[in-house]
Amino acid sequence: MRLLRHLFARSSRSVYPEDSLQRIAAAVHAAEQRHTGEICFAVEASLPPLAVLRGIDARTRAEQVFAQLRVWDTHANNGVLVYLLLADRRIEIVADRGLAGLVSAEQWRGACQLMEERLKAGDPEDAALGGVAAISDLLAEHFPQQPGVADENELPDMPRLLD
Repeated sequence: MRLLRHLFARSSRSVYPEDSLQRIAAAVHAAEQRHTGEICFAVEASLPPLAVLRGIDARTRAEQVFAQLRVWDTHANNGVLVYLLLADRRIEIVADRGLAGLVSAEQWRGACQLMEERLKAGDPEDAALGGVAAISDLLAEHFPQQPGVADENELPDMPRLLD
């Protein structure tokens, strides 16, 4: 059954058209004005059949994407990947080591649940915007933007469509 879901998954562009991607990018940009963290939103429609047959799950793929997109490569090690695998209906959050011990698994899970609720309601853009806002709140708590201190935007704000 999982293989069939991956073979016949809708494209990520059909779920997130260009105008939606632009609004999500704007939300990421605005959110990052509140903190020094970096948020990366990535969507993948499906995995290749061989990956599915090998049992690659959404978490493993999210960790691969985290490395591939270099979310780990920020000055303060405070990058966060929000990964959505459409075929599995899974959301994974991968946070860099600078957030270890600061944000609990329950807090990350809360951000995922917020997104899941909005996805089930049929509003993928609102799910992404809600997830960005929730993650931004966590980053602002631990890595607040300091007045008068310049903060470089280290990762692109535009969501990444991986299919």
